[in-house]
Amino acid sequence: MFEELQSIVSFPTKTGLGIVMNILVAFICGYLISWVYRRSYQGPGYSISFVNGLVLLSMITAIVITVIGNNLARAFGLVGAMSIIRFRTAVKNIQDIIYLFFALAMGMAAGVGLYSIAFIGTFFVGGAIYLFSKSTLSMPRKEEYLLQFNFLSSNDKKPPYQAVLDKYCKKHTIINVKSISEEDLLELSYYVKLKDIDKSQNFTKDLRKSSGVQYVNLFFDEEQF
Repeated sequence: MFEELQSIVSFPTKTGLGIVMNILVAFICGYLISWVYRRSYQGPGYSISFVNGLVLLSMITAIVITVIGNNLARAFGLVGAMSIIRFRTAVKNIQDIIYLFFALAMGMAAGVGLYSIAFIGTFFVGGAIYLFSKSTLSMPRKEEYLLQFNFLSSNDKKPPYQAVLDKYCKKHTIINVKSISEEDLLELSYYVKLKDIDKSQNFTKDLRKSSGVQYVNLFFDEEQF
């Protein structure tokens, strides 16, 4: 029964040239994956180490699969050895997890010598990710901004900045009030929906001119005004 199970996962033992080809194909696929990541990433700044890690992950996966070959005992041994590794860095973005699995899958395909699957998979999956990142159809339009500013309280029933909020905003909801000094200086945070997004800079300028208002920041989709 062991021999039957072993035959299911068996593939030819690689020569020196075959090993080099496995690693080279994994490198090319990993580099293409990292290129797609750089082109499609929409955050404030991607990590260079993560981008380089995608290439290295593909190559290392190909080497591991080549080492395992058709030896089940070696495969179980490597699983046991790899289980002692603890990854301390949390991956918060689901997109980054997808890229990690993408690099692993292409490295595995290269490691078993399925070069056509590696290249075709990289092309189609990478192309799909790139198209999704550039398409606005799959992304809901966000209309809410995060507004943060400091305000020196003057004990007025209606604060001076309220008129500016009413002028530029369809809706504004306060989400946080924080005292940052003993002189009644408050840090205020609002969710706001602007009447006209194109007037966001005018909004922040007028808000800064309001009595007692300092350090106005308006955030939307990782951008700051």
